[in-house]
Amino acid sequence: MKSKKVTFADIAAYTNFSKTTISRYFNNPDSLTLENQQKIADALVALDYKENKVGRILASGKTEFVGIIIPNLYMHYYSEMLSQILSTYETYGYKFLVFAGNAKADIERKYIEELLAYNIEGMIILSPTIPSRELASYNVPVVGIEREDQYISSVNTDNYMGGVQAAGLLKKSGCDILIHVNGNIPETAPASGRIRGFVDTCKEYHLPYELILTHLGDTFEENRAKIRKVAEQIKQKYPNKKKGIFMPNDTHANVLLNLLIQKYGKLPESYQLIGFDDSPISREAVIPTSTVGQQIPVIAREAMKILSAQMEERKKRRPALPGDPVHKIIPPILIRRNTTI
Repeated sequence: MKSKKVTFADIAAYTNFSKTTISRYFNNPDSLTLENQQKIADALVALDYKENKVGRILASGKTEFVGIIIPNLYMHYYSEMLSQILSTYETYGYKFLVFAGNAKADIERKYIEELLAYNIEGMIILSPTIPSRELASYNVPVVGIEREDQYISSVNTDNYMGGVQAAGLLKKSGCDILIHVNGNIPETAPASGRIRGFVDTCKEYHLPYELILTHLGDTFEENRAKIRKVAEQIKQKYPNKKKGIFMPNDTHANVLLNLLIQKYGKLPESYQLIGFDDSPISREAVIPTSTVGQQIPVIAREAMKILSAQMEERKKRRPALPGDPVHKIIPPILIRRNTTI
């Protein structure tokens, strides 16, 4: 037989509290003493209460939705980060609405309008397109990941250390020339630290180096065409040198690796290759790729931890005034695989 649905009236009768008190437990628990909260929580277990989520949303206006905007799902880093963020549901109970922005500010603003219409409680933004000052103006808690973050909380990798680690590994591999391929990244972006760390290390040890800073495209087809052009440029400029190439991420490193294997039938000894991320593609590539590992699960958990604390504070009867943005830096881990000696 179908079990009877437990109502607020049933819980009130069981606990000898009023229905108003029971409603406050669900919609404004901070207004009750801890003792009374515990009595009601125990009653829910005893009565096998199944929460009516829709009713709770209508009563409190709290949806338990978090909006996520990522640049794209093509880059393995973003797809893996999204997977790790979604897995935090088991810890925090928040659901997610996800949009891919594709570096179009007008589209991303429409996405944010859509998210706000759903009465989201917070946002995690990986896309760098919209300035943090504007994101802060939407009056919901926001945490950025690997993007400009002056006015919002953030979790970032220590990109400078990552650049140092990459250059150091290529130095140990005995390369004649060290080359870093990346976009022309503004200094406000955390990823610019990779460039600075790489250059400072090369200068410290008097290592010949070159920066190739160019936009590599937003799709696989664009990436492949532009990386092929970069590879040909490197081959012609350094034909008889052992080349250590530091790519901006594991997806682009894998594209270069595949181009070299298709051309030579193997990864030539004159090429040493390292990526950045430790996304799954670096482990699953035809030749497992050395990489500077961003601790993606740690970053996802820390971002959700910061955001959850800010969202929960807003639910209190007397929330504290917003403080300065919280910035968390996660150290990278150098992972040597088969594309470096």
